[in-house]
Amino acid sequence: MNWDRVEGNWKEIQGKVKQQWGKLTDDDLDVIEGSRKELEGRLQKRYGYAKDKVKAEIDSWLGRI
Repeated sequence: MNWDRVEGNWKEIQGKVKQQWGKLTDDDLDVIEGSRKELEGRLQKRYGYAKDKVKAEIDSWLGRI
């Protein structure tokens, strides 16, 4: 799946995001609103991931959904 589809279907995909990254709050998901940059930033904040790790995590997740 590409990011444009994630962004366009954010309401439906939020559950999958929450399932993958359980430390994200509902407020985080509301702020992210389908923005990959916001998701990257929130994952760095909640999990302490480095920028390259965040990008790899998201890319891997995209390949599975």
